[in-house]
Amino acid sequence: MFTQAFLFLSCILVIALVAKNQSLLIAVAAVMILKLFFDGTKLMALIQTKGIHWGVTIITIAILIPIATGQIGFKDLYEAFKTPVGWVALASGIAVAILSARGIKLMGTDPQVTVALVMGTILGVVFLKGVAAGPVIASGITYVIMQGLSYFIK
Repeated sequence: MFTQAFLFLSCILVIALVAKNQSLLIAVAAVMILKLFFDGTKLMALIQTKGIHWGVTIITIAILIPIATGQIGFKDLYEAFKTPVGWVALASGIAVAILSARGIKLMGTDPQVTVALVMGTILGVVFLKGVAAGPVIASGITYVIMQGLSYFIK
C-alpha cells in the first residue's frame, strides 16, 4: 500500500493542504482513491489515456454555457472583433490550441517531460496561485500581450 507512488501522492496532498488549493486537493484525493481500489486496472489506464481529452471537453462545455444561456451572442462576437484585445484573444486562442496539441504529443512520447510538467503545474498552482487550464492560458497570453502593447499605444 505505501509504495513510492503513494508516498509521492501523499507529498502532493500535503502541498495541496498547506496551499489550501481545493482543485489539487480533490485531484490528488481522487487519484489516491483510484490507486487504493483500482491500481493496475483498465480504469486507471483509461483515465490516463483519455483524461486530458475529457477535461478539455468539460472546459469547452463550461465555455459554451454562456452561449447556450444567451449571455453571449453574435453581437458580442462582432463587437469583439472591433477591438485589438478581441483580435489578440483570437490569435492567443489559436496559438494555445496549436501548442496544446503539440504538447500532448510530446507528453505521450517523453515521460520526463510529463513529470516536469506535472511538477511545474503543481508548483505554479500552489505557490503562484496559478490555474491549470488551457483556455485560461489563452486569456493570460492575451493579457500579457495587451499589457505590452499598452506601453506602445497610449
